[in-house]
Amino acid sequence: MTDQLVDASDVAQAGNDTITAKLQPQGRRRQWGSEKRSEPLPIVHPTPSSKKIIWGRIAMLVTVGAWTYYVVSTIIRQFVDNPNSGFRFGIESVSYLVVVTFLTFSAMMYLMARQGALYRFKEHRRVPRGELDQHFAHYNDAVTVLVPSYAEEPQVVRATLWSAALQEFPDLRVVLLLDDPPHPTDPAIAARLQETRALAGQIADAMAAPSTRALNALTTFRASKDTARPGDPAQLKPLITEYEAAVEWLEAMAEAELVTDHVDEFFVDLVIMGLARELRLVLLALEAAKAQKTAPSPERMEQLYLRLTWIFNVRTETFERKAYASLSHEANKAMNLNAYISLMGKRWHREETAGQTILRPSLQPHENDLLVPDSTYLLTLDADSLLLRDYCLRLVYFLESAGNERVAVTQTPYSSFRGAPTRIERIAGATTDIQHILHQGMSYYGATFWVGANAIIRKCALEDIVEVETVGGFEVRTYIQDRTVIEDTESSIDLGTHGWTLVNYPERLSYSATPPDFGSLVVQRRRWANGGLLILPKLWNQLSQRRMQRQRILIREVLLRVNYMASITWASFGLLFLLAYPYDSRLLSPAVFIAALPYFLCMGSDLRDCGHRFSDIFRIYGFNLILLPVNLAGVLKSLQQGLTGDKIPFVRTPKVKDRTAAPAIYVLIPYLIVAFSVLTIWRDVQQQNWGNVAFATLNAVLAMSCIQAYIGIWNSVVDIALGAVNWLYVTPKTKAPQVSLVVPKTAEEVDWKSILYHGDRRLNRDLRGGTDRRRRISLR
Repeated sequence: MTDQLVDASDVAQAGNDTITAKLQPQGRRRQWGSEKRSEPLPIVHPTPSSKKIIWGRIAMLVTVGAWTYYVVSTIIRQFVDNPNSGFRFGIESVSYLVVVTFLTFSAMMYLMARQGALYRFKEHRRVPRGELDQHFAHYNDAVTVLVPSYAEEPQVVRATLWSAALQEFPDLRVVLLLDDPPHPTDPAIAARLQETRALAGQIADAMAAPSTRALNALTTFRASKDTARPGDPAQLKPLITEYEAAVEWLEAMAEAELVTDHVDEFFVDLVIMGLARELRLVLLALEAAKAQKTAPSPERMEQLYLRLTWIFNVRTETFERKAYASLSHEANKAMNLNAYISLMGKRWHREETAGQTILRPSLQPHENDLLVPDSTYLLTLDADSLLLRDYCLRLVYFLESAGNERVAVTQTPYSSFRGAPTRIERIAGATTDIQHILHQGMSYYGATFWVGANAIIRKCALEDIVEVETVGGFEVRTYIQDRTVIEDTESSIDLGTHGWTLVNYPERLSYSATPPDFGSLVVQRRRWANGGLLILPKLWNQLSQRRMQRQRILIREVLLRVNYMASITWASFGLLFLLAYPYDSRLLSPAVFIAALPYFLCMGSDLRDCGHRFSDIFRIYGFNLILLPVNLAGVLKSLQQGLTGDKIPFVRTPKVKDRTAAPAIYVLIPYLIVAFSVLTIWRDVQQQNWGNVAFATLNAVLAMSCIQAYIGIWNSVVDIALGAVNWLYVTPKTKAPQVSLVVPKTAEEVDWKSILYHGDRRLNRDLRGGTDRRRRISLR
């Protein structure tokens, strides 16, 4: 259960025993050490105690105090006591101090963000349901849900679309932005594409009957509202009947769902049955009012009828940008979103030209025009994410509350699905839940970043940051930058430059999938580590502009933002130096351990609060050790892009039932870390450098245990062997056949439309060859 109000009512659980029993996934192999608990955490964070907040402050003071003591008692003292210590010792001291300082700084930013989250959780009060119903009773603005999808499994996309379609909102449109190649030749891929294309229509068909029933009930009530006697319990009977029908429809849908894994279990229990339980709670209240021979006011009853229409009255459709030659076909999620957003609010005429379809603004209505409705708000939702029932309602209400007029984006940073069947998914999910807390704390200091899995966005804010260019004769509008693969982070800076802010809503209302194996995790984390360094200059430009406008800039905001974008870089290189270089034992001090201790203790406390284990702090440390080469690869890709200016291709995280093979280099390097740590132990034991011995022993034990738990010994052998085979056996490149520029065709065979539209598309390519090639061009 996620909502404490629902949990408080046993009546709301009536009739669900069969469905609850059905939620146990069948035939699923679970690893030892995986997560048995499948119940998600409460929607509303528990109110932290004053004691917890005080200890958080003490943790920050201890961290700063220990670092200061280390600098004075160890570094400065060594230089004072040993003025002739030599050049090498001086370099070692400076480099070690830099590494320790950067790592301590990241730990301090963790503690600061965590403290901000505690303040927000303590201050947050959930908006009562009645206030929401009253606010949206006569509401006219719309929300368009955009679900970008590329090569996703249909059942994954289906659950996401249903979680969006069941949102309670007066005017809701769900659009699946399908980015697969429109004409695949592989029969299996073609069948998957057709199945995905059919999802929007299937949802619309399923919702038609309850939607019509809810609208008819609302119309009937409004017709009789003026003549009804206020407080008459007889008015409750049709309302109770409608809520019972809605609950039965949801429970029948839940009963028909196939549950094969923990994500399916979440979808049935929290998305479908969570809504059904809330409606049963309303039924409980209505039955109680009837028993007490009274009834809500006519206005409140109309709001309850409206709620049913909000649930079922949704429009769904599918849009494929690659079907239109005039839209950008850049292979990334950002341009998929941009292509559709650029069409909104206009009528477009489909024009067939040279075998391609292009869109032009329609000056006069035509029968086959593409009409794309506009909306005040956009909800971007990844195709592997799920929303709880009142996500749209509560976040839009927040945007429209006093004082939030300049908030461009609000979201609930996603949490992990519980009940992970693999150890690596469980520990990766634990890091996701920790990140949820940190993002909430960053909002306290005004340092929010857009996390792209889900967000409610003011469309007018995107219009402020749009960049327009002409590509191939067509206008391309870029709202969300695709310069890096972390487009949401860059867009956060763009919005701030134009005076907009971002806020994380302090509840758990969204969930997203976590990679279940090492191979897919490599793809995700390598993408996350890429791009932060490239966006830093934009942050400096934003800060300069805000200073010119005499806006107040908190140093805490700047520090948190810099840490968010660049900490992977210095943490990865810092850890690499600590692992590889045999620092002088005189530089070691218990103060370094004391400075890091509050960070690990607070993380352990946060893990326990999120339903994980305190001991997971060691597993997460080992987890980061084996991901060290992945993070370094992402950072180096950023440096490469900064030097060359070339875009890094967006690589989607694989979502398959079987295991994804990892590149051999990322499997081999963790073993090298273990081997080098063992060598360091042997060397430092001989030199009696016991501080390095303890550190190397910890690294060797944790890295080896995480290799066994998260990669697997046999899987390592397989992936390294596959990497060796792929390296040794290279598919020979066949020279492309020389295509004659003179194509003998009869007048009946010439594609005259393509000639008139494109001209000679090969001309630019051929002219690069020089004058000799130009002489071979002729026409017949």
